[in-house]
Amino acid sequence: MASCNFLWFILMVASVSTVAHAKLSPNYYSSTCPKALSIVNAAVIEAIKNETRIGASLLRLHFHDCFVNGCDGSILLDDNATFVGEKTAAPNNNSVRGFNVVDDIKSKVEKACPGVVSCADILAIAARDSTVFLGGPSWTVRLGRRDSPTASRSAANTSIPPPTSNLSALVSSFSAQGLSLKDMVALSGSHTIGLARCTSFRGRIYNDSNIDATFAKSLQSRCPTSGNNDKLARLDAATPTHFDNCYYRNLLSGKGLLHSDQELFNGSSSDFLVKRYTSNPSTFFKDFAMAMVKMGNITPLTGSKGEIRVNCRKVN
Repeated sequence: MASCNFLWFILMVASVSTVAHAKLSPNYYSSTCPKALSIVNAAVIEAIKNETRIGASLLRLHFHDCFVNGCDGSILLDDNATFVGEKTAAPNNNSVRGFNVVDDIKSKVEKACPGVVSCADILAIAARDSTVFLGGPSWTVRLGRRDSPTASRSAANTSIPPPTSNLSALVSSFSAQGLSLKDMVALSGSHTIGLARCTSFRGRIYNDSNIDATFAKSLQSRCPTSGNNDKLARLDAATPTHFDNCYYRNLLSGKGLLHSDQELFNGSSSDFLVKRYTSNPSTFFKDFAMAMVKMGNITPLTGSKGEIRVNCRKVN
């Protein structure tokens, strides 16, 4: 396979035009907690140096949070007497991770500025900082989200697209969040980092016809038709710890790990975007950054709505 396009520079996206559902500001904590961003950044870098995979996990937490009733930190809540949280929903159970890292970041921010910085904003900043540290683009994170006092496992089950989704289901799921086809294909590029469980790709490697045969066989050895559900495979076999455009090159050769990945390049409306991002990594970086800002603006709680949790796992 031809070598992938590495971008060893950070593409800075200083300002991105998008429609916000509320007034978020990159300077929201400039007076109330001026060290907030640097504290989060240092903690994210420390966590990734300790375990590279955590960068992808933190990015995924933000995505799974925003797709369920907006970017409100609800995914972080443990079950309590009044609701069953989102952690045990099908897309998250034994899969979404990084909660301990978020706890660590929150405790450090609380020490500097008690009761000021929301858990939802920490997720948004950590997603950006993880992407940058692993070689991806930067963007200006708009802040001012507040935390939800509740969570919904049922909403998580219906709002987060599963890895078995076809293209029309993916388009519908992202459209419901105000995200376009281009946003969806660009955001899917986050699968250039991280790992997936056998249970997420078993159906693809045994049932799909649009998969490279050698690639499928190599995965079948670690993911049998039953058992080994938690065995892991790289979402991007080429450069799994570097944020680049190799994910799209993999799709061109039938080596998307998830069924939903390969649906982006399967003779349909999204093929041209996959080809564009394969040949123009800087365009992918730009579109990814814009889509992340747009996703971060999904129905945030602001003003007097919600709360600023002291413990991200519990309602105050």
